[in-house]
Amino acid sequence: MPAPTLVMATRNAGKVRELKDLLQGLGVELLSLADFPDLPEIPEEGATFAENAGFKAREVARLTHLPALADDSGLEVTALGGRPGVFSARYAQDRTQPAAPGDADNWRKLLDEMSEVPLEEREARFVCEIALALPDGRVFTARGECTGFIALEPKGEHGFGYDPVFRVPEYARTMAELEPAVKNRISHRARALAALREMLVDLKDEL
Repeated sequence: MPAPTLVMATRNAGKVRELKDLLQGLGVELLSLADFPDLPEIPEEGATFAENAGFKAREVARLTHLPALADDSGLEVTALGGRPGVFSARYAQDRTQPAAPGDADNWRKLLDEMSEVPLEEREARFVCEIALALPDGRVFTARGECTGFIALEPKGEHGFGYDPVFRVPEYARTMAELEPAVKNRISHRARALAALREMLVDLKDEL
C-alpha cells in the first residue's frame, strides 16, 4: 500500500527542508507547492497567523484534492508593538519595488528601526500557527512560540528569515548560530508541529 501523501503549502525551500526534517518518520510522502507549478499564488490577507494558515491549507487541499499542511509564522517584537507580525516575510517591501524582499532586507530594516532600543528592551517572540486541511473540509490547528531577544547585529549561517538576529537566551546564540538539530527541538515551528504530529498519527489512515 503506498504511503499517504501530504502537501506542504509553501515554495520556500528553507521551510520545506525544515518541515521535512520535523516530519521524518511518519511514513508520509511529502510534497510541496514546487511539485504543483500550475497552482496560483495564494494571498496572505488575514489579520492573524491563524487566519493565513487556515486559508492556505484549505485552498491547497481544495486545489490538489490532497491533505495540505500550511503554516504562517513570523516575528513579534514588543518594542515595535508586535510588528512585523503577519507582515514578517514582506516587512521591507517597498511600494516602488513590488518584488518580494529577501531575508536580509527584512532583518536589516528591523535592526535599523531598533537601533536606539537598548538590549534589555529588545524582547521578541517567534510565533507559528499550523493548519492541516483535509479534502473533506476538516481543519486541524496547532500553535507554537519561541521567546528571545533581537540581537544587536546578525550572527550565524544556519536557518533563514530572521534567524540571524533572533537571540535565544538559553543558548546565548542566535537561531542562525544553532545547529539545525537544536533549532528543530526549540523553534516555534517545531513546537507547533510536535502538537500537530500527534494529530497526524491519529489521522494517518484518513490521509
